[in-house]
Amino acid sequence: MDTRSKILDIAMNLNRVGNWAADGYAKKQNRIIQFLNQTSNYVNSIDEAKFSGSFKKTFNLFLKDYHRLEEEGLRKPKDELYWAERMMTWGNILTHRSKLI
Repeated sequence: MDTRSKILDIAMNLNRVGNWAADGYAKKQNRIIQFLNQTSNYVNSIDEAKFSGSFKKTFNLFLKDYHRLEEEGLRKPKDELYWAERMMTWGNILTHRSKLI
């Protein structure tokens, strides 16, 4: 799988997880955790050396936020709607910025 496809898969997972959490984290907690684990595997498999300067900056900002969001999502977010919104925001940002790869 090429890097751009991995970024798009990450983005899709972030949006799915965000939507599930917005509908009620407890209802889909197992699924959310499963997708967070899958997303983390995708994130860890990315070779950042292939990124251009502008996407690299975006991805580095994403990594900082994602690790915090992932930890919170595995425990249960304090503010589910805010957490869901952050996940979906990153999903949208990565989708649009993936064109720079």
